[in-house]
Amino acid sequence: MSKEKTIHIEDGNVEETVEKETEQKQTNETNESQELNESGETDKLEEGEKETSGEPVEEKDSLEAANEQIDKLKDQLLRTVAEFENYKKRTLKEKAELILNGSEKTVTAILPVLDDFERAMADNTDDPHAIKEGMELIFKKFVKTLEGLGVSKIETEDKDFDVDYHEAIAMVPGMGDDKKGKVIDCVQTGYMLNDKVIRHAKVAVGQ
Repeated sequence: MSKEKTIHIEDGNVEETVEKETEQKQTNETNESQELNESGETDKLEEGEKETSGEPVEEKDSLEAANEQIDKLKDQLLRTVAEFENYKKRTLKEKAELILNGSEKTVTAILPVLDDFERAMADNTDDPHAIKEGMELIFKKFVKTLEGLGVSKIETEDKDFDVDYHEAIAMVPGMGDDKKGKVIDCVQTGYMLNDKVIRHAKVAVGQ
């Protein structure tokens, strides 16, 4: 605070002016002090707001990132489910077609043999040797066609009886020890499709 200066002049104007200037200076200093205090508090408030406002922004960013990840996972899940449904429908369709047309390959392979039979039936020859020879050719062709489809004959001649491949329909006694448990005769030929028995061979077994 500045000291008051009083100058005594006869008319008193100078003294009054100095006192007014002093009061005005004190008022200005008080206002400046208040402004500085208010400015400091404002700065502190702004700094506090900045410090406190940082946490909600980070939380908001984390929440948005989590929501984006959830949306992405939902989209992937929906795509996966749709692809699976399409795969299931396609598989069922292929299975139905396989059941209906699974024999197409077999029938197509056998048709040439059927053509041979038709030609043999249309032949009016009376030569028994020619007829027999023609039938043998058709039979061999048919067997070869079946082999191409994976069908094979179950061998029974001089084989030990095996329940996995043979079906015993008769027991033949008195065949000797060397024929005991052996296949004596094949009544009906058995066949396999690849490695699976599709018809057991019906045989007579030595006892």
